[in-house]
Amino acid sequence: MKILLVEDHPELREWVARSLRQSGYVIDTADRGDHAEHYLLTNHYDGVLLDLSLPGKDGLEVLRSLRARGSRVPVLIFTARSSVDERILGLNLGADDYLPKPFELGELEARLKALLRRSVGQVPQIQLGDLVFDTVSRLTTVRGAALALTPRELAVLEGLLARINRPMSRDALFEKMFSLEQDVRPEAIEIYVSRLRKKLEGSGVRVTTVRGLGYVIAAEADGAAA
Repeated sequence: MKILLVEDHPELREWVARSLRQSGYVIDTADRGDHAEHYLLTNHYDGVLLDLSLPGKDGLEVLRSLRARGSRVPVLIFTARSSVDERILGLNLGADDYLPKPFELGELEARLKALLRRSVGQVPQIQLGDLVFDTVSRLTTVRGAALALTPRELAVLEGLLARINRPMSRDALFEKMFSLEQDVRPEAIEIYVSRLRKKLEGSGVRVTTVRGLGYVIAAEADGAAA
């Protein structure tokens, strides 16, 4: 899943971004409110981690503009501001959760997972063929044995499992897999899809290519030949 992290403190921003990337998330970062607003206008995100005290544009104004456009992307506010009135204002403007600084990374990740799961109505587990994907821990197993996936392969699988039996375009998959700072050609998608296919052999799950539409994940009995 792709997350926008908006935080102007460089060490905190890098600390949180590094931890979330290690957990398999794709992270774009912004250190100004106006930059964050531009990213939100031009990219799709599954969630936003938003500080309030930002240069360029205050975090509450970023949130206000986001909700005014009708976006329902989950937003978790984290800030050192201690005013209860500001917390209430943020929640009333459409924030989904609020975490005061300082915070533990474990709690931040747990709250983020809960927001993402609620936002798409996720069930705790997705089963397809002999594959089981835990939407909370993001652990993938085949007949009870853990399936070793790289963060990129996990991003492909997670994206496709959100659209079982329905095509997902290469562009949509590319956007979910890579951050704005990464210089990667769209053709790289096929490499990771190919690697995932090999790891799914014997799982009862197949990833097929649908010409002009993208990729589809389905149980082997339902899937067409690639």
